[in-house]
Amino acid sequence: MALMDDLPGIEDLERRAKRRMPHFSWEYLASGTGVEAAVRRNLDAMNAVTFRPQLLKGPLAPSTETELFGVRYAAPIGIAPVGLTGLIWPGADAALAQAAADRRIPYTLSTVATESLEVAGPMARGMGWFQLYPPREPDLRADLIERAKAAGFTTLVVTADVPMASRRERQRKARVRVPPVIGPRLVLQSAIRPQWTRGVLRHGLPRFKTLEPYLDSATMQNTAGFVGAKLGGTLSWDYLSEVRALWDGPLVVKGILDSDDAQRCVDTGADAVQVSNHGGRQLDGSVAAIDVLPDIVERIGDQVPVLFDSGVRSGLDVARALARGASFVFCGRAFLFGVAALGEGGAHHAYDILHEGLVNTMGQTGCAHLSDLPSRLA
Repeated sequence: MALMDDLPGIEDLERRAKRRMPHFSWEYLASGTGVEAAVRRNLDAMNAVTFRPQLLKGPLAPSTETELFGVRYAAPIGIAPVGLTGLIWPGADAALAQAAADRRIPYTLSTVATESLEVAGPMARGMGWFQLYPPREPDLRADLIERAKAAGFTTLVVTADVPMASRRERQRKARVRVPPVIGPRLVLQSAIRPQWTRGVLRHGLPRFKTLEPYLDSATMQNTAGFVGAKLGGTLSWDYLSEVRALWDGPLVVKGILDSDDAQRCVDTGADAVQVSNHGGRQLDGSVAAIDVLPDIVERIGDQVPVLFDSGVRSGLDVARALARGASFVFCGRAFLFGVAALGEGGAHHAYDILHEGLVNTMGQTGCAHLSDLPSRLA
């Protein structure tokens, strides 16, 4: 209770995380692209979604349990994929996987996270999803997918919204590099953040461990060059169809903002679509994800679940996305703020904040069930 009293909101975790992280790590996590209009647009559009409460319902005990792809989850709240997690906070992947297992929510491991499939999958204890940045080489693609199956990941998430690297000007000015350029600037920024530095000494410098088996020499520099040469820029409808043939579990296409694209994903074999603008990190002129969610739900929501991320900072935001038709809501920054603010238990606390906020919103609007939320939109 004391922790919830001291840090009751995701914004509290955000402020504490910023004080504990080196500047270059913070800029990697918190920045968008361009002048960050898309980041603000996500938040502003989310805040514009309001409810009309129905009251005098008597005692309410809102239920948040939900089923997706045959798995029963504690709430429709999941951990979105984030790359370079070990740069944000050493050991972050393990903390996220453990929180997912303990709280019974999905955890999506990125291809370019800093823990391997083989370690993160078992830690998630059946809650693990794997996000695939599309490899250019068929053999590499097939091997990654086979390794994900063997490691116990239940769902494959194909990221569509990174057709090329974005510019991310704040990260450039902060000298975010892969591998990090260890010079006076980086050393000073790290020295004044001793908790982060001690974590690096314990866990080692961040590495793309999932990709290291494909390299002759597993250095960060070699892996970074491999990522640039071998991943991304290849996704097409034919490619998606080939992935569908390789993966026999649930398949999600992440980053969809257009209803025609959403329908074609379903036609190509996707089991769900995740509406997302990559948290405002790819195209500064992108529409807010929450604004296009209803159109996509109207188009395909009777065929497959529609998942959502981008601009989620509270349990109220989770309720807003659910009310607009999402079946499940994912957060990236919110959970990493928690890990950076509190260490190993921080992702647990971030979930508790989001879940408590969702339950409270349901109670305040007179919703006993998640399915009641759409009827309360103003």
